[in-house]
Amino acid sequence: MRTAYCFDLDGTISTTEILPCLASELGVADEMATLTRATMDGHIDFEASFRLRCLILNQIPLARVHEIIADIPLNPAMLRFIHEHSQDTFIVTGNLDVWIAPIEQKCGCQVYSSKARMIDQQELRITHVLEKSSAVRSIRDKGYDRVVAVGDGANDVPMLHEADIAIAFGGVHQPAPSAVQSADFIIHEGETLCRFLTSL
Repeated sequence: MRTAYCFDLDGTISTTEILPCLASELGVADEMATLTRATMDGHIDFEASFRLRCLILNQIPLARVHEIIADIPLNPAMLRFIHEHSQDTFIVTGNLDVWIAPIEQKCGCQVYSSKARMIDQQELRITHVLEKSSAVRSIRDKGYDRVVAVGDGANDVPMLHEADIAIAFGGVHQPAPSAVQSADFIIHEGETLCRFLTSL
């Protein structure tokens, strides 16, 4: 049986939420963390919140964004799993392709993300906000018999619903209640998660 593994990025593969790390550069990390948490818990519409957060963070030059993101630690167990299964592993994230390039390079797997382009090297223009259920359907169409999805937030619920095996991950913080309700399994530690994935 051919299995695809779909991982959320922020707070799942990364050991912290990415946008609040960027917000530290502007001195608004606490405010960004509050907005991010409210969004991940499903209290605020993801796309509206994401566009607002990107508008705020657009003040940071792209080169500096890459420096910050390159220093964000990734869960070592998940990173090993991704490297060992790179052909069948997919990062499915609402985050922007132009921002997360350093993590994409570290992971070496395929990425489904929101899209943006830079205008005159300074204005960020969002061209597409990822719909995670559509990403999972696209991945399944690659010939996979089974899709396993791992996420922690309310925005991961469409991905969890589309998957054959849905896992709510609580390695960084408690998964959103809606993610828990949509999951077949709840796992709170990276090594445990990867052992479980390997056993499937």
